[in-house]
Amino acid sequence: MQPILQNGQSQLIYLNNAATTWPKPPEVLQEVTECLRFPLHEPGRTTGNGSMDYPSAARESLAAFFHAGPPENIVFTQNATDSLNLLIHGFAKKTGTLFHAITTELEHNSVLRPLTALKQDGAVMLSVVPFHNSLVSLADIKKAICPETRLVVMTHGSNVLGSVQDIRPIAEYLHANDIFFIADGAQTAGHIPVDLADIPAGAFVFTGHKALFGIPGIGGFSIREPDAIAITRQGGTGTDSRTLTQPSMMPERFETGTHNYPGIASLFAGVRFINTISLSEIERKGKELANRFIRELKRTPGITLYNDAPDLPVVPFNIAGIDNHEAGFILARAYNIIMRTGLHCAPLVHERIDEGTGCIRASFSYFNTQEQIDTAITAIREVAQSADR
Repeated sequence: MQPILQNGQSQLIYLNNAATTWPKPPEVLQEVTECLRFPLHEPGRTTGNGSMDYPSAARESLAAFFHAGPPENIVFTQNATDSLNLLIHGFAKKTGTLFHAITTELEHNSVLRPLTALKQDGAVMLSVVPFHNSLVSLADIKKAICPETRLVVMTHGSNVLGSVQDIRPIAEYLHANDIFFIADGAQTAGHIPVDLADIPAGAFVFTGHKALFGIPGIGGFSIREPDAIAITRQGGTGTDSRTLTQPSMMPERFETGTHNYPGIASLFAGVRFINTISLSEIERKGKELANRFIRELKRTPGITLYNDAPDLPVVPFNIAGIDNHEAGFILARAYNIIMRTGLHCAPLVHERIDEGTGCIRASFSYFNTQEQIDTAITAIREVAQSADR
């Protein structure tokens, strides 16, 4: 098969949207441009007016999108990793004594590494709950709980398997037992509905550059109980500047310094784009593309699928007789098809599914097409036929 040609160059087929969505909606890029065309509107810092107060507008938009609490409880950070570090280390600092925390084998390193660092420092006793059929059971979490348990951190959607955890019963149980719950929604925010009015999580983490269609460098979290997390950063906020200690009010409690205004503008526009298209339509198309891809992979000899019924448009697989990195290299160089290979920053998942060797991951967004799926399948079949089995 020859790659599709456009203006003398092969047309890029981008299937790595679980890492960063591409392309971005034109509306998002336009909003970023508009944000940079005018002086920044910084309440408490400037005397200008007339330009949009992007932080306030984005907080209100996100609070409505997630059915979260007051907009001021939406906190902006660099990304989901930054949010998780702030929350996990802030919770440990607030607790102040050795405590027990629980996480799962499904986690990204943005959860596993902060918790492991705290364990190595002697601040946390850590239990890692296994998954079965791509999910973690509430029963296994209950088994891991002990009198010293104060924190549970787990993913809402697996970045490797594409499985979505029903976190509501877990959140309800932990809330009833006074255990702080941090849900990592990096993979679910923008793909499926998230109703935080119905999920009593202590904090829900999101990132902007994935399914919310923002640019890289912006993320955040919604927090139900701000006082559970200690202040770990200090600096200028534009409010209460006479005081030499960080303000305790929200969101200044966790935000300091100049905001990433272009990133916040992109997040604001990304949520507006999703609302215009409708989340249900985005979810429907993602499932349609993933199902088409899976159906054709199943018809291809030499393919190992690690989840043939994902909840998210994320499909992990391997090709017999060829290393996943090499397969990804061939798909990129010979066919101009971009996927993700390796461990996907989730080593415990891969220890379970492929003995730690890693896999190929195809992940789709609203902007992918059925024609792109068919072209990718043809390329994968050619690579599989040429592999040394």
